[in-house]
Amino acid sequence: MINFSILIANYNNGNYFKECYDSLINQTYENWEAIIIDDASTDNSVEIIQSLIKDDSRFKLYHHSVNEGCGSTKAKCMKYAQGDLCAYLDPDDALYPEALEKVALEFMNRDDLAAVYSQMMICNENLVPEKVYAGTKQIYNNRYFFNCPIQFAHLFIFKRKVYLRTAGINATLKNAVDQDLYLKILEQGEVKYLKEPLYLYRLHSNGISQDKAKQSAKESFARVIHDTMKRRGIKTINHKVVPEIFTSSNEIFELLNYQTNKMHRLISKIKVTLDNI
Repeated sequence: MINFSILIANYNNGNYFKECYDSLINQTYENWEAIIIDDASTDNSVEIIQSLIKDDSRFKLYHHSVNEGCGSTKAKCMKYAQGDLCAYLDPDDALYPEALEKVALEFMNRDDLAAVYSQMMICNENLVPEKVYAGTKQIYNNRYFFNCPIQFAHLFIFKRKVYLRTAGINATLKNAVDQDLYLKILEQGEVKYLKEPLYLYRLHSNGISQDKAKQSAKESFARVIHDTMKRRGIKTINHKVVPEIFTSSNEIFELLNYQTNKMHRLISKIKVTLDNI
């Protein structure tokens, strides 16, 4: 039976963790563990988390004595993971009850899958659903796919054995950690899109991926894309030379401008359709 490792990197989100916890214990699929690493929170996160998980051995809590950042914390989550399948769940977000069961079925039906991803539901600060995130699409996965513009985010579940074939999470990253992971996993196999929301994404003022961090995230994502181009041995993109050394985020994103035009999107859509026939 497939076992999941749900990976939770927490920093000062203790007040939101109850919904995250509830969504795990209410899963219709019960064969999972939750690895939680607290990155030296300055709120009462550890106390809140400990009080909730104390009677359930599926939860394992670790914490840093000093703040190490998102990349380092998520990388360490993978070191503790024992499951066949792994997925990151932010401590201020939640899963739909059937999320793990539906994903497990996909992996049972196809041996060639490296990952499965779904739509996500945008929620307000109280985790009340507002709308499905419109950006998530079925992708055509090839060496020139960089998830830019972003076509998938949460939920993304991948095989641990596939992860171990990659260089792993870049522990030095503060932003775009997930984007870096997605691109590395996609280089290892096929990916399946579930056109339904299985992940509840909470918008709130403390979220590290929101407005105050957008510029920093943009810079990090550009570096991730450049690293990906180098790793894949790509010298030119659409007849433009890929720079040997990263100098600016604009230079990288300009290389990918063609991916937003209607013709490119139409061709990609046709390729996806043909793959599914």
